[in-house]
Amino acid sequence: MIGADFDALLDAARSGDQAAVGRLYRDLNPVLVRFLDAQATGHGEDLSQEVWLAAARGLGSFSGDEPGFRAWMFTIARRQLVAHWRRAGRRRDQPRDPALLHDLGVASADEPDAELLADEAVQTLVAGLPRAQAEIVLLRVVAGFDAEEVAAIVGKRAATVRVLQHRALRRLAERLAEEPVTK
Repeated sequence: MIGADFDALLDAARSGDQAAVGRLYRDLNPVLVRFLDAQATGHGEDLSQEVWLAAARGLGSFSGDEPGFRAWMFTIARRQLVAHWRRAGRRRDQPRDPALLHDLGVASADEPDAELLADEAVQTLVAGLPRAQAEIVLLRVVAGFDAEEVAAIVGKRAATVRVLQHRALRRLAERLAEEPVTK
């Protein structure tokens, strides 16, 4: 989080200061990408760019503090994700040839990238969860929002968020208890 400098940074970003926009981007984008990619594998970067474009259009109308800004950005991210799911339902993605992944900048097995490993861990964590539960876990754990903030982002009551989170964590615990331990 940015902290005490946030208000000045936001004002500078509103007035077009590229350095201020860059700092907001560097602070928030990695978490946005991880959240988006965990729910739309392989599309997190593209969706995050759509989020930032939408945020740039609405930045002048935003009012609030840093936690409010973060919640606003994740609300935009969620809307982009829903739009992506709708588009994906209308057309099928073309699968990529695994041999071409090296050309796309994906790290090889010989040189793992910490961010790719973290992204893979997040995707593995929410794999098998219903979409609503996965979204709640990602917003709570990856993005760091509390139940009330998540409720505002997803349009549910905080109690519902807590119930979904509890069910997701119970399901994850059951799944992990079934998996053999490997070294």
